[in-house]
Amino acid sequence: MSTIIAGLFDTGPRAADAKERLRQAGVQETDMCEFVVNPPGQHDQYPIGGDRNESPGARGADGSAATGAVVGGAVGIAAGAAAAIAVGPIAIPLAAGVGAYTGSLLGALNGTDENPKREHEVLRTAGTMIAVNASSSDVNTATIARVMMECGAEEVERADGSWNYGVWSDFDPLSIPQRVDMPPPIPEGRRAAPPGH
Repeated sequence: MSTIIAGLFDTGPRAADAKERLRQAGVQETDMCEFVVNPPGQHDQYPIGGDRNESPGARGADGSAATGAVVGGAVGIAAGAAAAIAVGPIAIPLAAGVGAYTGSLLGALNGTDENPKREHEVLRTAGTMIAVNASSSDVNTATIARVMMECGAEEVERADGSWNYGVWSDFDPLSIPQRVDMPPPIPEGRRAAPPGH
C-alpha cells in the first residue's frame, strides 16, 4: 500500500497549476496522476461500475413495479370483462394493458424510498483530482498537501491505496475521504527548492 495525497480542483487550470508547482517542488511525473471525478450519482462512469449501480432510493422499485404490473393487469382484465358487454371483446386486452402499466408505475413509485439511507454521507464533489504517491516521492506529505491547498484545491485527502504504473489504481469514488488540514508553515530555510537549484 502507498500513502496517497490527493487534491480535488474545480477547474482544469487550477489542477494544471498544481501539477506544475508539484513538479517544481520535486515530485516526479511517475508519482503524479490526474483524473476526473464525476458528479455524485452518475452511474457506470468508472471501469469498476460507476459510483453506484443504482440510486440509493431506487433499490426496491424493480420488485414493486413487477408486483404492481401483475395486480394492475388482473384488475384491468376484470374491468375489461365488465366493459366487454358494452364495447366488445377488444376492451379486455386494452383494459389489461392499461391496468398493468398503471400498476407498474404505482408499484415503482411506492417502492422508492423518499429518504434513502446513504452508506456514505460525505460524497466527493465533481472536479479534477490530482493524486501523488507520497510513499515513493522525495517530497514530504505536508509539502504536497500545502502546494495543493495553495493552488486552490477545494479539498485535500490522504489515503492508503495501490499505485500501479503511475496511477492510483484502486481509487473508490464512494470511499469517505480522510481530509487533510492545512499543514503548519515550512520554515524559510527548509522550503523545497525547484529542481536545478
